[in-house]
Amino acid sequence: MFKKILGLTVAAAVVTAVSPVVTPAQAKEIKIGFVTTLTTPAAIIGKQMKMAVELALDHIDHKMGGQNVKVLFEDDGLNPKTGKQKTEKLIKNNKVDIMAGYIWSHVLGASAPVVLKSGKFLFVANAGHSLYSGKKCHKNYFNVSWENSQNASATGMLLNQKGIKNLYILSLNYAAGKQVVGGIERTYKGKVVGKDFVPLSHKDWSAELAKIKAAKPDAVVAFYPGAWGPKFFTQYNQAGLNKTTPLYHVFSIDMGNLPIFQKIGLNVLNTFQTAQWSPDFKNAANQKFVSDFKKKYGVMPNHFAAQSYETIMLIKSGVDAVGGDISKMDQMRAALEKANFAAVRGNFKYGKEHFPIQDFHAREVVKGADGKWTLEQRGLVVSNSRAYNYKDCKR
Repeated sequence: MFKKILGLTVAAAVVTAVSPVVTPAQAKEIKIGFVTTLTTPAAIIGKQMKMAVELALDHIDHKMGGQNVKVLFEDDGLNPKTGKQKTEKLIKNNKVDIMAGYIWSHVLGASAPVVLKSGKFLFVANAGHSLYSGKKCHKNYFNVSWENSQNASATGMLLNQKGIKNLYILSLNYAAGKQVVGGIERTYKGKVVGKDFVPLSHKDWSAELAKIKAAKPDAVVAFYPGAWGPKFFTQYNQAGLNKTTPLYHVFSIDMGNLPIFQKIGLNVLNTFQTAQWSPDFKNAANQKFVSDFKKKYGVMPNHFAAQSYETIMLIKSGVDAVGGDISKMDQMRAALEKANFAAVRGNFKYGKEHFPIQDFHAREVVKGADGKWTLEQRGLVVSNSRAYNYKDCKR
């Protein structure tokens, strides 16, 4: 009897010796919740983001830190209440380990507190709500795009470079729109002769266009992202303003909606914007991203896609640093703060508020060698730009 028990004990010891010790944090696959817009006209943005995430997963063989990784997507329907509900579902029901995504600042504003109170990391692929780059900055909040007024501030600088003395500004009326307009006004040195905010349901710009004609500005700058862009530009051209008044745009034309402009014959060639990324950047990471995106999906990626791709790569850099043990949040956070991955925009770094410090370039809408309209960078506008209110972050 003793020999039998001893034999079992020895056998158990041998099994223990050869079997790796697996902690609870390492025993499961890593699940990332990703909230974006997959219905409504704004889905033109969200679908590009989803495609980019799936491409990034292909590129990393669906692994981070040696662990399998899975992304669960949810649709916010362009609605803050829905976005919050989907965020709660991912955290409470799906038990995700990490949260990411978010296009819209008003959706983010409703959802971010849910994530941060849960003690999880939040990686924002687009919405740059300035509240979180200032007084409400949080150690577990990482933005992968910009503070909302950051790109707009670069646009203001570009307008100065172009010698625009009188400007008319148009924007959607929600948190990001107000912050974008604030960014333009923060750096633009000329005179703003008119400014209009319109609701997300807006479809008819005849009143605003009449006011522009009366004001006779040197240029107009518009913030109408996604599906709003083609609608506005159609009416702008129908009013004949494209022949008299140069149009600049913030997030209103991208590689996702540009084919729509070309398909319907809506001429937006030689218009300008600013961005931290361009499809023609020559770094190796970007060339692979653009080439593989086009090969996999048959379309070019836009900046929303580029940021979503980088979001996955940033998360991977943190998970890799802790060997897949995401319970080591302090160590993972320290690694994330280094932004040590091959970003398609080129190098950037994080400030204490966890928003990018980065360069912005002018981009022009041009006809490519293949006859398709595209965006090409036209030189550096500002280097090492950062959130204007980062000093309000007392973390």
